[in-house]
Amino acid sequence: MTKPIIIGDDVWIGGNVTIIGGVSTGNNVIVAAGAVVVEDVPDNCIVAGVPAKLIKKLPPIVTKHED
Repeated sequence: MTKPIIIGDDVWIGGNVTIIGGVSTGNNVIVAAGAVVVEDVPDNCIVAGVPAKLIKKLPPIVTKHED
């Protein structure tokens, strides 16, 4: 049985990336080209490699609300 892949908001996925079923990415994530994602990816980070590993933490996205 297949499992869904969940992609968060503001996620960039490079070319030729493989994401295994059942894996989810957080928000504000970059997945480098050619990565193989086999584990959940937390918010605010860059992952790369085979298997994909944390490369760098990113600052959270701050949205400005108008009143």
